[in-house]
Parts: sequence; C-alpha cells; structure tokens
Amino acid sequence: MKLTTRQLTLCAVLTALALALSYTENLLPLSLAVPLPGVKLGLANIVTVFALYALGPGQALLILLARCTLGAVFAGNLNALLFSLFGGLLAMGVMILLSRCPALSIYGVSIAGAAAHNCGQTAAAMLTLGNTAPLYYLPLLLAVSLLTGAVTGFAAGLLFRALGNTNLMKA
Repeated sequence: MKLTTRQLTLCAVLTALALALSYTENLLPLSLAVPLPGVKLGLANIVTVFALYALGPGQALLILLARCTLGAVFAGNLNALLFSLFGGLLAMGVMILLSRCPALSIYGVSIAGAAAHNCGQTAAAMLTLGNTAPLYYLPLLLAVSLLTGAVTGFAAGLLFRALGNTNLMKA
C-alpha cells in the first residue's frame, strides 16, 4: 500500500491519539466501579473505528498494528503485545467484514469488534496458560463488550458528526 504524505501524517497523528487514549484509560480507576479483571472501556478503539470508516481498512490496520506494538514497547510488557495483537487483529477482521454490511450501523460494528476483541484476548490467555480455563470468563467479557462497544461506537459517531461540520472530512 502506497501512502501519500498526508495519509501517512494522518495515520501517525491517529496512532499518537490512540496511544494517548490508551495511556489515559490506564489512569482511570475503572476497577473501582467494575471490579472485574481485564475489563477496560477501550477508548483507543474509538480511533480504530474512526480510521476504519474514514480512511479504510488498510490504514486502520496500520494504525492498529502501530498502536499495539508501540503500546507494548512503551509499557515495557511484550506479553501484552500478544494479547493486544490477538484481540486487535480479530476485532479488525470482524469490523472490516461487518462494515461492508449496509444494514449495520457504526454501533453494531463497534459492538461486534469489542466482542471479537474479547474472544481474541481469551484465545491469547488460553495459549499463554496452556489450558481452557479462560473460556469460563468469556461470557462475562462478552456481556461487558455490549456496553464498551456501544460507548466506542457512540464516541466515533459523535466524532464523525463533529468533523462533518468542518472541512477536514472533505479533504
């Protein structure tokens, strides 16, 4: 895929935004409100959903890969890279397929992406642990993904609505 300077710059800015959202999310005490291990809002996925619809699957995938890799390097936790990539790539694949379905809105695609992300991370946990115990936790994660995916889709929808009033989306 050959990117123009504008496209490459936009991908870099969106990657930085996704990393900042991910870092900020780690500062939020969500575990006090929802005392379940591994549950996050997935604020960085707002950027992923936005990029998929605004830039297309190729550039959205580049942003996702850069965010996962840089996030793991900055956190100093390469084990997290396995979980991020499994979840992120499965979510991206599902969202790319479903975004082509005109009957589904950005909300439905985002919710399906959140569910797929949890499935991918569960697969990574099973691979890491060497057993199927994480499957018992998956139904709870899928239930939570309904809420987190809806929040992500809602935020991406608001972003499109706000940018629709500017010249940025027309360029």
